[in-house]
Amino acid sequence: MSERPVCDYEGSDYQSSFWDSGGREYEDRAEAIALRRLLPPAGILLLELGAGAGRNTPRYRGFEHVVLLDYSLTQLEQAQQRLGASDRYTYVAADVNRLPIRDGAVDVATMIRTLHHMSDAPYALKQVRDTLRPGGHLVLEFANKLNLKAIVRYLFGRQNWSPFTLDPIEFESLNFDFHPSAVRKWLRSLDFHIERTLAVSHFRLQALKNRIPASILAALDGVLQPTGALWQLTPSVFMRARRGGRRTDRLAAGVLAEHSRDPLRWLKCPNCSSEPLQQDASGLVCLSCGRTWPVRDGIFDFRLRP
Repeated sequence: MSERPVCDYEGSDYQSSFWDSGGREYEDRAEAIALRRLLPPAGILLLELGAGAGRNTPRYRGFEHVVLLDYSLTQLEQAQQRLGASDRYTYVAADVNRLPIRDGAVDVATMIRTLHHMSDAPYALKQVRDTLRPGGHLVLEFANKLNLKAIVRYLFGRQNWSPFTLDPIEFESLNFDFHPSAVRKWLRSLDFHIERTLAVSHFRLQALKNRIPASILAALDGVLQPTGALWQLTPSVFMRARRGGRRTDRLAAGVLAEHSRDPLRWLKCPNCSSEPLQQDASGLVCLSCGRTWPVRDGIFDFRLRP
């Protein structure tokens, strides 16, 4: 089993309490603008890491198939209710540190509000990198340690940790802020080429959100987001990074669009990394290690349990 701890939202009402009624319309709109700027226009298979209840999933319209991956069954069940019945989506309960996705199967991976739960962020990013085909893209968001509020608080003695050092800061259990330079270093060490950086959520102040409509704040944020190419002082940073290696023509390689709807084409065993898996009445069976992975109401459950 993985020794890396997992932040589990099982049983949580995170979508309703934090997003739907938590006063985060501005942040949601600002993130939608960032995603529109960074997402490639189309692709066959998109892997949404930390999908939660599917808040961002409808924004991936250009992709043939979307895999919603989250550790929490509760969140994935809420996503099923939110998105409705569709064979365009596959729901996978799994640990980002032990992904049940074959190497090189994915065109684009998104990781929004998820990296900050990773105790070993470079390791998690490597797992994501391996799922991407050469030339595939990662759209990554992370909580920024070097944000303006943290800098001011540190300079005036209001916090004891420095926002200028490269090491992550764990401000709550399994909640980390990262320095942008550290994230860039990790990505480059994994043969990612950073193509674009956006600074997001410039106006994440309750006083502003109470007085100015979310649509106006988000529009202003959209104007300022490209400044992320010069500096990153916002609480949230978005990056688009391309995996190195020669680009491949997915259709010429025989990976047809209809294959993306068959999970057995791109799933693997997270216990021993073997493929392919075989489906029977009990779930998906690994022919190598003999482990059976259950399917619970349409959700593939790859969580490693004792």
